[in-house]
Amino acid sequence: MILHSLIVEQSVDGDDKDHFVKQIVLARGPAPIALVRKRLATIPRGGTALEALDPEECANPTRGVVLLIHGYGQNRYAFHLPARSMCNQLARAGFDVYNIDLRGRGRSGHLGAAKATGPLDFVREDVPTALDEIRRSSGDVPVFLLGHSLGGVVAYAVAADHPDRVAGVVTLGSPYHFTRGSLLLAGVAEAFLMLDRAVEIPNVALPLRMYGTLVRAGQRVFDSRLYPVPIRGFRRGAMETEVLRQHMALAMDHASVSTMRAMFTWASELRRNAGDREQGLFGYAGAFEKLDTPLLIISGKFDDLAPPASVAPAFKRSMSNDKTYRELPFGHIDLLVGREAPLLTWPLIEEWLVKRTGDANRHEAA
Repeated sequence: MILHSLIVEQSVDGDDKDHFVKQIVLARGPAPIALVRKRLATIPRGGTALEALDPEECANPTRGVVLLIHGYGQNRYAFHLPARSMCNQLARAGFDVYNIDLRGRGRSGHLGAAKATGPLDFVREDVPTALDEIRRSSGDVPVFLLGHSLGGVVAYAVAADHPDRVAGVVTLGSPYHFTRGSLLLAGVAEAFLMLDRAVEIPNVALPLRMYGTLVRAGQRVFDSRLYPVPIRGFRRGAMETEVLRQHMALAMDHASVSTMRAMFTWASELRRNAGDREQGLFGYAGAFEKLDTPLLIISGKFDDLAPPASVAPAFKRSMSNDKTYRELPFGHIDLLVGREAPLLTWPLIEEWLVKRTGDANRHEAA
């Protein structure tokens, strides 16, 4: 259901702006899921005010549909900051782009969607609900899933569950063997699980906005060589001050203890049963690895939350005949919004998507 439709002028990267048709979309399922849809708009000459134009008449034909899936404890703003927006870049490249707020995050949280009981809520309910709504709005065409961090892990599992509905999967900093390559993160996982077994930590909401506020308040420390913790979430100096502030103020949201528990349990089981496919990807590893779905897997060389050692196994174990792996000089967050992301990450994704759609596939929305 489209709740609101308008034409906006927004930034793609800094002063580089364009016009887009923006729609607020409500997908109704087991939990209400909100999405923001973007398409490039052509504005007629004559100086007519944007609010007086018909959005659908101004919307350009699109070459394919992309669903953006944010990571743990974040929301749709991970892909769309006022100063730098991968979402807008993909729309300008000719794609019909949907940016989801998973349950409990962003607008989905405002609509009353409760916090998740675990990652499988996203896999079995939230993303399929979004795909149903996308089919109604954009037609019955396969959708490219593009996920960051946990969003990419969700995309792998959804592709295994709904191979006929997924045109391809792109992931950025998405661990397939969570905590591999980081002794500190593995230690945190084991410590959490030991504490959880002892006191059974309740499934409370973790306000990661507080972390965002802390980073903004102490940005010089977090972005300096003096920062004492080897887990920062972004490469030092990789983002301009304002972009980092925007990300921490807008993209950081709430997370659930149950999702953290599931992630850490998954990591612990993988370490103990390295060759057991059934332990991987919350039970979806075997089905995912057999898929012949196109894959683009991107890792950050300096990612301290999802090191390349944890990301690359998805590529190595996949049996797809169309799979690509790239390692770029980024940390976890700057893969999306670092100052070099528009020069390295974005063109790589755009070229990959365009190659698998082509002008012949351009279509009007149903």
